[in-house]
Amino acid sequence: MNLFKGSLVVAFLALMSMGVPSIGEGADYGRSGCRRGARIEIQDLDISPDPIMEGQRIRAWKVSIRFDGARECETEIEVREGGDVVARTRRINLRPGVNEIEVPPVESYRLRGGEHCFVVVADLEGTRRDVDAARRFCARQRMGWSLREPGDRGR
Repeated sequence: MNLFKGSLVVAFLALMSMGVPSIGEGADYGRSGCRRGARIEIQDLDISPDPIMEGQRIRAWKVSIRFDGARECETEIEVREGGDVVARTRRINLRPGVNEIEVPPVESYRLRGGEHCFVVVADLEGTRRDVDAARRFCARQRMGWSLREPGDRGR
């Protein structure tokens, strides 16, 4: 009889443990990541300060993202130049509508040399992909480096 009771307790504990996330899953339990089908579009990309002198450290990247999802979702955002990550967020929540996000720069990145063009990458369901944009975002050297375009919003 004790063997039967012991087996019943072990089976009950095994069933209970199936519904509890492991330690590795605990951080992600209940989170809702952004799905690939959700429409995400970059409205604008800026740097601070703008203009910035050659070799000067970028304080922040400012990304304006339109998210047309039905609910808030969690993602990570990167700004890349070619294969190099120049700025990256940790997990952020995108709300439906336009989101203004400040993305911390990679400390070692500096604007030098010729033209620099950037893309914004989002993590959608565990896969990083370029986010659609209506135009290219390229920094050009004028009095200093600038991402502003004619008609760009004044920041």
